[in-house]
Amino acid sequence: MTIVVAGYTGLVGSAIYELLQARGESVIGVNRSVVDLLDRRKTFEFLNDVKPAAVIDSAAVVGGIGANNTYPVEFLSQNLQIQTNLMDAAHAANVERFVFLGSSCIYPRQCPQPIKEEYLMTGHLESTNSAYAIAKIAGIESIKSYRKQYGRKWISLMPTNIYGPRDNFNLDNAHVLPALINRFVSGVKSGAKSVTLWGTGEPKREFLHSRDLASATLFALEKYDQDEHLNVGTGEDLTIQELASVVARLAKFEGELIWDKSKPDGTPRKVLDVSRLKSLGWAPKVNLEEGISETIEWFLKNQSMVRS
Repeated sequence: MTIVVAGYTGLVGSAIYELLQARGESVIGVNRSVVDLLDRRKTFEFLNDVKPAAVIDSAAVVGGIGANNTYPVEFLSQNLQIQTNLMDAAHAANVERFVFLGSSCIYPRQCPQPIKEEYLMTGHLESTNSAYAIAKIAGIESIKSYRKQYGRKWISLMPTNIYGPRDNFNLDNAHVLPALINRFVSGVKSGAKSVTLWGTGEPKREFLHSRDLASATLFALEKYDQDEHLNVGTGEDLTIQELASVVARLAKFEGELIWDKSKPDGTPRKVLDVSRLKSLGWAPKVNLEEGISETIEWFLKNQSMVRS
């Protein structure tokens, strides 16, 4: 069986691609050098030629609070185009299985914790990333619609905050954990006495290593076939202040942490209820500190390729 992984050179896609390769699966990776998924005609032609048994959609325009808040048009429009082109082309090529990877930002800003799948669309979204969230919600609805209208065995997974090797460490648009790694490693290198961080540090977040998301994705591909999206995470969270302290210690930064409270915090708390996925037999394996240490090591080896 041939499996296409869209976005295979990114944080999530690379982990999925490598796991499939390790299992001896026939896998084809897609990025812009292979086919531009914003080009509808070329996307249709590609999947029609390959005719895979499954498509895993990990391709997306992503970024942290600043990027989401500054470029909402790109985050909405391009993500809608990518996922719609892929799904429509997969349907035309009669692809049996499709896994759509979304984001936990689909849930309301003020959401009961831990967040259950049924809490979707029960309140207002976080304003700083609502455009991206709407695109991902549309993706969930598209999967449901293909299941309903055409009987497709397609599914949606909604992961929590993902981190790991090949993350985006560019401070212009990185998520919080890789941004912290970049800042503290750079602080050690420059001998900085302090590092200034966004917000109050009080919001709580959950983090999942990319290898764990890869294993959950392939597990769901084999074991899950339902309309409702599945949360993917650890079910455990910590404050951004606590996270920053861990990253600083592991990066060996000994300076002061200054919190710029004029910057936005984002959603107050976001931890997923992952009981449905775990009840099927899946569980994460990568310890947070071990995962952060590994990611710092990767960043140190590849820092020359990252804009700070």
